[in-house]
Amino acid sequence: MQQLRVTYVAGVVPGKWIDRFTERYPRVELRAQRLDEGDPLPLLAGGEADVVFVRFAPGHNPRDETRHVIPLYEELPVLCAAKDHDVEYYDETIPAADASGFPQLDLADYPEVAGGVAMALEVVASGASVARMPMSLARLHARKDVIYRVIQDAEPTHIGIAWLVDSDKSELIDEFIGVVRGRSASSSRQGSVRDKQQQGSAKARRTGKPSSGKPGKGPGPKRPARPKPRKRR
Repeated sequence: MQQLRVTYVAGVVPGKWIDRFTERYPRVELRAQRLDEGDPLPLLAGGEADVVFVRFAPGHNPRDETRHVIPLYEELPVLCAAKDHDVEYYDETIPAADASGFPQLDLADYPEVAGGVAMALEVVASGASVARMPMSLARLHARKDVIYRVIQDAEPTHIGIAWLVDSDKSELIDEFIGVVRGRSASSSRQGSVRDKQQQGSAKARRTGKPSSGKPGKGPGPKRPARPKPRKRR
C-alpha cells in the first residue's frame, strides 16, 4: 500500500483535505501529524515527511532549489489580551501603533517544553502582558478569559505547502496538492486524470476509435452522382 506522510504547523486545519483525499484514494495510507513547535521543512530533507504545511513571513517564501513551496492563504495577525484589558475596548480591530504600546510577550520565550502558546496565553490571561500571534493560533488556544483584536495594517503571515523537488512520490503529492487547491476528482489538472486521458488517446490511435470506446464516424465512401433529368421539349 502506498503511503503519504503529511506534517502541518499548529493553526492549520487540514481535516477536510485529508478526508477528501482519503475518499478519493482509499488505497493510499495517509499519515498526518501536527508540529506544535519548530520548522517543519527539515522533516522533508530528513525523509520524515513527504508534504508539509509551513508558516512564513511576507516576502520570505522558503522555496529553493531543493523544494517547492506554494503559498495557500494569509493569516491575520491579532493581539491577545486578558478580558477587561484596555484592548477589549477596541471594536474588532486595533491600530498597529496602539498595539505596540502595550508590553508584549515574545512567543519564542515559550517553547513547547515550557507550555508553548497555551502557557503564553496563561500569562496573558493574568493581565501582565499581551501577545501577538496569527489568528489561527489564537483560535486554536481560545480561552474564555482572553480576547483578541485584529491588528490594523499589520503584515499577515502566510501558510504554504512544501515538498521536495526530487521526491519519489511526486505523482502522489500532486494528487494531494490538487485536493488542497480545490481541484475536482475529474479535473484534467490532476495527474491521474491526465494519465487516463493519455492512455485513452494512445489506445484511440492504435485502434482508430475514439477514447470513449464508441466506433468512430469516418467520411465513408463517396456515392456516385445521380444523373440530371433531361428537360422535355
